Amino acid sequence: MDKNSAIGLTLIAVLLMGYFYFFSASPTPPQPLAKQDSTSQEKYDTVKRVVLKAAVDSSLTKQYGNLSAFVNGKEEFTNIENDVLKLTFSNNATLSEVNLKKFKTHGQAPLYLAKDGNNKFALTATYEGRLIDLYQLYYQTETIRQGDSTQIVFTAKVSETAYFKHIYTIPSKGYNIGYRIESKGIALTGKAINFYWSDFIALQEKDLNDSRNRTTVNYYTTEESFDGLSESSADSKTVNDLKWISIKQKFFLSAFFAREKFNTAELSISVDAKDSSYVKKADVNLTIPVNAIVDNSASFSYYFGPNDYRITKEVTEGFSRNMYLGWPPVIWVNKFLLMPVFDFLQTFIGNYGLIILLLVFFMKMLLMPLTYTSYKGMAKMRLLKPELDAIKEKNGDNMTQAQQDQMKLYQQAGVNPFAGCIPLLLQMPILFSMFYLFPNSIDLRQQPFLWAEDLSTWDSIATLPFSIPFGYGNHVGLFVLLMTASQIIYTWQNNQLTSVQGPMKSMSYIMPLIFLFVLNSFSAGLSFYYFVSNLITFAQQAVIKRFVDEDKIKSIMDENRKKAALGQSKKSKFMAKLEDAMKASEEARKKGKK
Repeated sequence: MDKNSAIGLTLIAVLLMGYFYFFSASPTPPQPLAKQDSTSQEKYDTVKRVVLKAAVDSSLTKQYGNLSAFVNGKEEFTNIENDVLKLTFSNNATLSEVNLKKFKTHGQAPLYLAKDGNNKFALTATYEGRLIDLYQLYYQTETIRQGDSTQIVFTAKVSETAYFKHIYTIPSKGYNIGYRIESKGIALTGKAINFYWSDFIALQEKDLNDSRNRTTVNYYTTEESFDGLSESSADSKTVNDLKWISIKQKFFLSAFFAREKFNTAELSISVDAKDSSYVKKADVNLTIPVNAIVDNSASFSYYFGPNDYRITKEVTEGFSRNMYLGWPPVIWVNKFLLMPVFDFLQTFIGNYGLIILLLVFFMKMLLMPLTYTSYKGMAKMRLLKPELDAIKEKNGDNMTQAQQDQMKLYQQAGVNPFAGCIPLLLQMPILFSMFYLFPNSIDLRQQPFLWAEDLSTWDSIATLPFSIPFGYGNHVGLFVLLMTASQIIYTWQNNQLTSVQGPMKSMSYIMPLIFLFVLNSFSAGLSFYYFVSNLITFAQQAVIKRFVDEDKIKSIMDENRKKAALGQSKKSKFMAKLEDAMKASEEARKKGKK
């Protein structure tokens, strides 16, 4: 590891520290929701009053007018299943329970996205001049088979020519649920009706803090813009013209789509850090044009299922972006390289530890040319070290002259001083892509390997009686320790061959220590990947060393010097620009002294 390679590694370390400080999710104290305007607050208070009504009295009869006959009743439930969902509908025309049949919680209990009243729905409209909640009515329920789908129809029939219907369509396969609202002879007034959805999100995973830091409300606009609320703190926002919203957990989604659009949406996410009975509370308020209800064009759909890129990309436009895969070019590496390879390996191998091992081999072979170039560049710098030391001693504190002499030496020898670190920087998109793929991949969820019970979250061989700061936590991850130990050994091994001395040599050990803290609460699969990667790197270097002939490199550099002395050498564009930049810097320095 020459000086420039050490600088490159230090730069990567600084970038990683900056990224995880500024961009990564971290536990934050609960913050109050942003204040809503008085009109919005009045709507919520009105809905609350409607929802909390307990029995029909004269005031409710007046409130609901001709629909008052449907306010009094007994709540009954209808169960419908398909290949992946087990649904329970209330005769209030709402979903009471949603069970994902193929998944379990961390404690191996059935996994519900809605259960025990943690999801509340309201559909408020102005009827005969008064605000009513259409989900507070008790409807007649009818189940109809239509081909491979099942329809459940909730009807409030005022007369032969006046009714209100909610129609859910459950296909035999998949996580989507169709939903349609029909009205005839029911005089709804105003410009819009409001759809409210409140979700106290249940904990499904091992780590509550990690779940909270990956839970939020996302949305997609008619202008094809994807955005979401903060994942790390309480947040609220009002947006217009939405195609869909999703309540995103770490590995699961609850979403609501409009065939046309939602005119406006008031979205909020909040958390009580002291209450561990739920992850976060999501509140959604969507407006639906009244005209869509009157002309029976109010068509929607739900999605209750995994946040799996392969599934969500087929649901609707932009929906796959709920699984965050990084920014360009990191997202391209994940979408077009790592995920296809990972999926291919899954078709043949059921052990995910072995899949990660083979993925490491594949990436190492793919990056072999860059690794070879980096090693060769370091070899050139080692051969020039005596002359570089002589230049430094000759010029003393005159750093400008020393840099100019160094550039001249590099030019004469035909050496690019950054040849050792540029390949390392080019590998950064792949380095970062792993931070998104492994923690967010539902394929690793609850997949055990060796001592790790779940590769999607941290492994632990011991629990500490206290919590270590800087993200380490109170558990000891063995994969992280192995990865850190192997990285330190790798760094020490390189330092035996390096031209770097003094503080720069010590700084090369900073990155392993950063990873020790950063990765201890990350996916065990990620730590395992880097541990295996380091082991393969040892073998790679041993092989490359056999093919890098330093005597041959020295003879080539000597030949380049002879050509330079005869004026036959060609200056690379990179070196020319570098020299021009140094000259400009020196001229600016001289002008500044005048």
